[in-house]
Amino acid sequence: MVDLFLGKVLVKNNKDKDELDTEREIILRLQNRILMLFFGSGDCERCQDFAPTLKDFFKKLTDEFYVERSAQLVLLYISLDTSEDQQEKFLKELPKRCLFLPYEDPYRKELGVMFEVEDLPTVVVLRPDCSVLSPNAVTEICTLGPDCFRNWQEGAELIDRNFMMNEEFDESEMRSMTDPIRRLKYKVEDKKKKKKKDDDEDDDDNDGGGGPWG
Repeated sequence: MVDLFLGKVLVKNNKDKDELDTEREIILRLQNRILMLFFGSGDCERCQDFAPTLKDFFKKLTDEFYVERSAQLVLLYISLDTSEDQQEKFLKELPKRCLFLPYEDPYRKELGVMFEVEDLPTVVVLRPDCSVLSPNAVTEICTLGPDCFRNWQEGAELIDRNFMMNEEFDESEMRSMTDPIRRLKYKVEDKKKKKKKDDDEDDDDNDGGGGPWG
């Protein structure tokens, strides 16, 4: 999934419209997550009717008010709006945590062709490896609500994010905790070697310093 958007700019649907425009930012945001591509338009009545349902669905899976920890889920709006103003207006109906492609990016339409989008609204659900879990999950979202994410999670064989983070954290912690000890150990050993060397030199001086007359 990450490869699908490397080299692209993704914009956060927040007040500042923060951009994710580096490879690292894209990877951190999309890696090991299920991706929902919402193809819609502000002049589509069915899209307008579906937007509140989608917003509620996404919030109940990602907002800490509803869940203990956010689901490994990303919502990306693929605008098929006829103007940038129309896109901006429709984005106000979508979750603030969703992402979108800039209106001027032609990749929006390329994605529509790539996933053979014919009807609006369409929600294409992708596994982390970019394979399609559902070509259009609109009906599933409307009928099952947040429960359908569990089916997606099982279908995607999603690796638990907390386990990955803890594993990486432990490894870095072990390195950071043992490195100073290892450096201190080497420092002590170096001092011991230096002291032994100095003592040996002193012994040599004492043994031969007096000459045959003592």
